[in-house]
Amino acid sequence: MQSPTNVDSARGFGFALAAYVLWGFLPLYMKLLSHISTLEVLAHRVIWSIPIAGAVLWALGRTDDLVAALKSPRTLAMGAITAMLISLNWGLYIWAIVSGHALDAAFGYYINPLFSVLLGAILLGEHLNKAKVLAILLALAAVIVLTLDAQRFPTVAVGLTLTWGLYAYFKKSLPIGPNQGFLLEVLLLAPPALAYAIYLAIFSHDSHFLRTAPLDTWLLLGCGVVTAVPLMLYANGAKFLRLSTIGMMQYIVPTMIFLVAVFMFGEELGKARMIAFPMIWLALIIYTTSLLREARAASKSTKPLDLSRVELTSPDK
Repeated sequence: MQSPTNVDSARGFGFALAAYVLWGFLPLYMKLLSHISTLEVLAHRVIWSIPIAGAVLWALGRTDDLVAALKSPRTLAMGAITAMLISLNWGLYIWAIVSGHALDAAFGYYINPLFSVLLGAILLGEHLNKAKVLAILLALAAVIVLTLDAQRFPTVAVGLTLTWGLYAYFKKSLPIGPNQGFLLEVLLLAPPALAYAIYLAIFSHDSHFLRTAPLDTWLLLGCGVVTAVPLMLYANGAKFLRLSTIGMMQYIVPTMIFLVAVFMFGEELGKARMIAFPMIWLALIIYTTSLLREARAASKSTKPLDLSRVELTSPDK
């Protein structure tokens, strides 16, 4: 939801910028967990997000909303769908970072806004102007370039795009606020996450929590902080920023992931990526220019721009 006057506020900008920067540095944290299995890291992201999200909701005095959601079969069913999608997104992201595919993750998050636009056109019947069609075609061409070069489909990049795009689409229909929705999702994911963590600790003895180096335990505990805090900062910041401002800020995260992957992780760009990334950057320039023109036109008209139809990128939700 935008602020009532549809203007930027320093508070909103600060919240959103903090969220995007934290997400941008998240690969550095996840790389420290590269010796731990993706499923174990994912389980602890879910488990330790619950007390943080719960404390925030309690401080905001919005726990009644969550209780009502837990009593609603329809809300629970919708929450189960978004929980499944976000867990797939998290798991794929973790695997990408620890397996040396951070560049693929960056590419996937660059594609996110364009996929959301395409999803809106297909499922919601939204109109696509020529600029947006061109941007989507450029993104598709970039995916084809990567596929032809590697002789395999870019599963990580497209998987991150699909899981987050569909998550964002279904999230629109979840009849509770973003903070309540996040806590509902991790609560629904908690039983399998706890079951897997207990299985590792008792039956397989492969658990890294409280069993190996103390640093591993602290890093797994910290997964809750690095998951919940940026999400809640973003959710609260987006309410006080214009659509065009968030549209420009959303590229901070994939750009930071790209720079970290190349200059800190030493991942190789290669010829295909050196073609595909400029193609997607050009597509995003075209898309963002079109978005800004629509925002300016809407501000001059008496009819406000329907902001509810536009879904912006929040990587690694």
